[in-house]
Amino acid sequence: MADRMSSDVETTAPGPIVHPRQRVQLAKKTMWQSLRHNPKVLVIAFFASFGGLEYGYQQGVLGQSLVMTRFTHSFPSVIQSSSATGWLTSVLQLGGILGSLSAGILGEIFSRKYTMFFACCWVILGSYLYVGAQVGNPSLLYAGRFFTGVGVGLFSGVGPLYNAELAAPEMRGLLVSFYQFATILGIMLSFWVGYGSNYIGGTGETQSDLAWRLPSIIQGIPAVFLAIGIWWMPFSPRWLVKVGRDDEAKSTLAWLAKLPIDHELVQVEYLEIKAEAVFEERAFAKAFPKLAEKEHRSIFMNQVAQYANCFRTMDNFKRVCTAWLVMFFQQWSGIDAIIYYASNVFVSLGLTGGTIALLATGVTGVVFIVSTIPAMLIIDKVGRKPMLLVGSVVMFVSMVSVGIIVAKFRHDWPSHATAGWIAVAFIWVYIAGFGATWGPVSWTLVSEIFPLSIRAKGASIGASSNWINNFAIAFFVPPMLEAWAWGTYIFFAAFLFVGIIWVYFFLPETKNATLEEMDRVFKSHTGERDAELLREAQKDVGLTSFLERNIGGNETKSMAKETYIEKI
Repeated sequence: MADRMSSDVETTAPGPIVHPRQRVQLAKKTMWQSLRHNPKVLVIAFFASFGGLEYGYQQGVLGQSLVMTRFTHSFPSVIQSSSATGWLTSVLQLGGILGSLSAGILGEIFSRKYTMFFACCWVILGSYLYVGAQVGNPSLLYAGRFFTGVGVGLFSGVGPLYNAELAAPEMRGLLVSFYQFATILGIMLSFWVGYGSNYIGGTGETQSDLAWRLPSIIQGIPAVFLAIGIWWMPFSPRWLVKVGRDDEAKSTLAWLAKLPIDHELVQVEYLEIKAEAVFEERAFAKAFPKLAEKEHRSIFMNQVAQYANCFRTMDNFKRVCTAWLVMFFQQWSGIDAIIYYASNVFVSLGLTGGTIALLATGVTGVVFIVSTIPAMLIIDKVGRKPMLLVGSVVMFVSMVSVGIIVAKFRHDWPSHATAGWIAVAFIWVYIAGFGATWGPVSWTLVSEIFPLSIRAKGASIGASSNWINNFAIAFFVPPMLEAWAWGTYIFFAAFLFVGIIWVYFFLPETKNATLEEMDRVFKSHTGERDAELLREAQKDVGLTSFLERNIGGNETKSMAKETYIEKI
C-alpha cells in the first residue's frame, strides 16, 4: 500500500486552499468528475458493499427453497412443521444479533477492515455448511444459517461505517447510499436466483438437489472475493487515528484523495478526524473518569462502558428508546415476514405451483429496488415524519385489503384466481410503500438522533432492535400463516395503525437538524455540551489555528470556529 500511496502523492500537484464548507460545496458540482478521476474510491466502495449485498441476499434466499420440489422432499421435517420452518429462518437472526452487537467492539479492537474479513469467513463457512446438508438430516441447514447470520450481523454493524469513514466528505453520501442500495439489490438477486435455479433438472420430481443448493453456493462467492480483496484495501483513517497511527492515517487520506500529504484538504480532513477522536476520548473520560484511567489496559471494558453511557441520563435513554421503537415498528409492519416467506405467501394466495410463486417473488424484488431509489433522493426535502406517515397508511390499507381478500376467498382460490392476483398486487403496493418510506427513513433516523458522544453505540443499539424483532418475526410468522391465515395480515395492520399514532404524536421531525438543534427536539442540552467539548478539541489539535493561519479574513476566522460535526 505504501508504494501505491507514494506514487499517487508524487504525481499530484497542490491545489488551491479550500475551507471545509467550501470544499463540500465545490465537490457537489464535481462529484462525478471526482469519481471518474479517482476510480479507486469507487472500487473500494464496490468491494466493501459486498457486505451489503450479502446482508440483503440472505434475507430472501431461504424462502425460495421452501417451495422447491427437491427441498420439500429432502427435508420433510422442516417443511411439514411450521415451528421447524420458523426456527430454520430465525436461527440466522440469532447469529445476526450476536454479530451486530459484537461488531462495534471488534471494529474498535481489530479494525473495521479485519472485522469485515472475519464476517467474510463466517459467511463462507455458513454458506457451504448449508450446502452440505444431506437428505433427511437438516442439522447442517441450521448450523449454516446461524454462522451466516453471525457474518451478516458483523457486516451490518461495520460495513456502512467502513464505507463512510473511507469516503471523502463530498462523496460520503453517495458511497454510503451505495451500500444500502447493494443490500436491496441482494434481496432482489436472491429472488431471481431462486426462480432460475428452480428449473435445474425440471420443476417436478426430476428436479436436481442443485436447485436448492445453488443459491447458497452463489451466496458464498461475493464473500470469497471480498475476503481476498480486502487485503488490498486500506484501514479506516479514523480507526488509525484512534489507535495512534497518525502518519499512516495521513498517508491513507492522501492516497484516497490522490493529493500530497501536505495538501490543505488532506490536513484539514486529518485534523477533523483527530479532533473527533480527542473529543470521544474526553467525553468518555468525563462520563467514566475512573475507567478512563484504565482504558489502555482494558479496551473491552471501555467499549462496554460506552454502551452503558447510552443509559446514564434520561435524555440519552429517550433517544435510545426512540431508535429502538423506530426499528420495532419497522419490523412489526410485517416487511420481513413478506421478504422471508414471499413464496409461501404467494402460494397461500392461490398461485398454483412453486414456479409461479417464485416469479411473483422476483417481481417483488424489482418493486422493492425501484421504489427505494426515489426515496433516497427526496428524504431531505420531504422530511422523515411525512414519509413515514404516508408509507404507513399505504401499507396499512394494503395489509387490510389482503386480509379481507384472503378471508373471503381462501377456501376456493381456483374459482377466484382474479382475487388472488389482486391480493398479490396489494402485496406489491405494500412493498413499494415500505421501500419508499420505512426502509430508508428508519436507518436515517437511527443514525442522526444521537449526540456525538454516544452516536456510534446508540446506532448499534438501534440496529440490534432490528435484529431482535427480526428474529421474533421470522420465528412466529410460519405458525401464524398456518393457524391465522387472513388474521396474520390484520395482525400486522394493527401494528401499522399503532405505528401511525406513535409517529404522529411522539416521533420528532429531524429533517436538516444539526446536533445542537436536535437538543431542542429532545428538550435537552447534550448536543450543546458535546459541541462545546468538540470546539475545545478542534482548538487543541490545531484545526482552528490551521484554518485561521491558512485562510485569512474575518469571515473565515468566524467559520473556523464553527463545529464540523455534521459531515456529508
